[in-house]
Amino acid sequence: MRLPLYVLTVGGGTLVQCVLGPAVSIGGVSPDIPVVLVVLLAIRRGPEAGCLVGFALGLVADVLAGGPLGLHALSKALVGFAAGALPRWFLVSRPVVPVTAALLATVTDGMVRFALLQLFHYPAPFGELLSRVIVPQAGYNALLATVAVVVPTVRARG
Repeated sequence: MRLPLYVLTVGGGTLVQCVLGPAVSIGGVSPDIPVVLVVLLAIRRGPEAGCLVGFALGLVADVLAGGPLGLHALSKALVGFAAGALPRWFLVSRPVVPVTAALLATVTDGMVRFALLQLFHYPAPFGELLSRVIVPQAGYNALLATVAVVVPTVRARG
């Protein structure tokens, strides 16, 4: 049964995001650690697990953020499902695939959230949001994914 793994991922991911996210922000941009966790878990466990964990992490983020309930849950569930399908098309044992997936998942997550916020007449212009939040956060998440993928590989060889 993989339920303890999923519960640990949701609890640990939320704790790490709340404690370390603001502490390691650069220029006001903090990483979206749950997106990286969702992508890495989905690649390893499949689209259903990615969708489930993405939904749970997103729901917790929605409750903690106080915004529209379900916004993060839907975007992270979609990202998790898409990332879980990657092993069908790509050789995910290469480190470039999970890192690129984390980068693209962050951009997709931000764009889906922006599109959903437009239903509530969110006032921020898309170009500014893309250049000041989504793209820097995607780079940050790609860096985190690189560390998360490469460090265990180096330790296993050494």
